[in-house]
Amino acid sequence: MVPLLALWPAAPAAAHGGPLVLDAAGDGASGVTVRATYKKDGHPVDDQVLRLVLNATADGGRKVGPVQLNPSNEGQGFYTTGAVLTPGKWTITVTSPEPNPGKAEVTVEARVAQTAPPPEADPSQDASGGAWRWWVAGGAVLLGLLIALVLFSRQRTPTASAR
Repeated sequence: MVPLLALWPAAPAAAHGGPLVLDAAGDGASGVTVRATYKKDGHPVDDQVLRLVLNATADGGRKVGPVQLNPSNEGQGFYTTGAVLTPGKWTITVTSPEPNPGKAEVTVEARVAQTAPPPEADPSQDASGGAWRWWVAGGAVLLGLLIALVLFSRQRTPTASAR
């Protein structure tokens, strides 16, 4: 009986495809991140690269787009724009064409990207940064060379008794 089961045709795997759910959000600075999942099963789009297009309008009428989103390293199904928005409130529309149609519209607040704080000074060093130590070390080496030169030149100078 078991050998006959091997001849039984396998059921086709559930294939991805069809409409998408696009979740768009600001990235915390001046870009946009989009997560793309299949509407049918909610799985992330990881079997193809999508052509997602962003258009944005800011308060005051400023416009950005169309901008194509690129696959991101954040995970499967994530896409990002990079820094394309100026600070302010933006209405973002992201679309995906056939055969995987999808659309997302969201309002985001773009901000200037934060910079890392400067490193704190090491309290073990004084205000001069320890540069005086190099001067002392250099002077000691120079003094040692001068003494060696004097001793070496005295050994080579003939004395009156040696003549």
